[in-house]
Amino acid sequence: MKKFGLVVFSTLFSIVLLPCCGFSASQATGTPATSKAQPNAATVNGKPIPMSIYTAQTDRLLQQFSMTGRKLDEKQISAMKKRVLDSLIAREILKQQAAKEGIKASPAEVDTQMANIEKSASPERFKASLKQMNMSEATFKDYLATELTIRKLIDHDLAAKVAVTPQEEKAFYDSNPKLFNQPEMVRASHILIKVAKNASPKEKAAALAKIKAIRKRIVNGADFATVAKQVSQDPGTKDKGGDLNFFAKGQMVPEFDKVAFSLQPGQLSNIVKTQFGYHLIKVTAKKPAGIIPFDKIKDRIAQHLKTDKLKKEVPQYIEALKAKAKIVTFVKS
Repeated sequence: MKKFGLVVFSTLFSIVLLPCCGFSASQATGTPATSKAQPNAATVNGKPIPMSIYTAQTDRLLQQFSMTGRKLDEKQISAMKKRVLDSLIAREILKQQAAKEGIKASPAEVDTQMANIEKSASPERFKASLKQMNMSEATFKDYLATELTIRKLIDHDLAAKVAVTPQEEKAFYDSNPKLFNQPEMVRASHILIKVAKNASPKEKAAALAKIKAIRKRIVNGADFATVAKQVSQDPGTKDKGGDLNFFAKGQMVPEFDKVAFSLQPGQLSNIVKTQFGYHLIKVTAKKPAGIIPFDKIKDRIAQHLKTDKLKKEVPQYIEALKAKAKIVTFVKS
């Protein structure tokens, strides 16, 4: 299993955050008022950005900084709060523009993305992360719908104008050889029987007996993937027959890593104990270390370059929309 367990919620947010977040906003118009006298942080064309949302965002970021042990001075806090407000204003402007153009993420698109996010974490981790972010599942789904709508707007209005030539793709490949050094990788599947950190000797013995019986089934001819779906206690891989896809050295906990890289494709491991419990590992493929050929990576290079160009276009697009909008802020700078 991977060192850091299942994907944390803050990472999940990264798939929907747009490049506009954090871009500097132009000077807002209107007469500022104190946050104590107003329930809103700002208005965009008369549409309010509630002070509660602004405060929740700033408090969340300050808490994240605090958890890392980093202390911000007053100047840094002020700059962070300004970035939060800028991003909320930009988001509202983009949301309004999407409505004006009749662009909206469909319920099916939102449900698909929501399902993908939920699959990347256990139900317990997902719920805990929502609680940490002070969001209900319904609130997050609404947030996700807006972000997908904004992404569709950007794709519609800007993406079609951004092009990458084959010459640019090759130049990027030739100029960044270190990016395409592929380490040795293995593709493996595993079956996990969990053992709690505070498990009693009796519980540990029961788990060990269980994994031994499972291994015997596989040695006697049972299909590894089928057995994994039936008995594995890793929710992230169970439904995929235990498949972990390809990973490089250092991505898994040391005990797991050492055994996985010692096996040959098709080979079943002995019982492996890690902090998560008891595992059986089956390697299904290996990739030797080497440089990834251009033809195999050029599509990803093209997407990277297009995304990079698009990020440079978005701030200008937002500023053009701001120039036509009425923005009033009620937060002291």
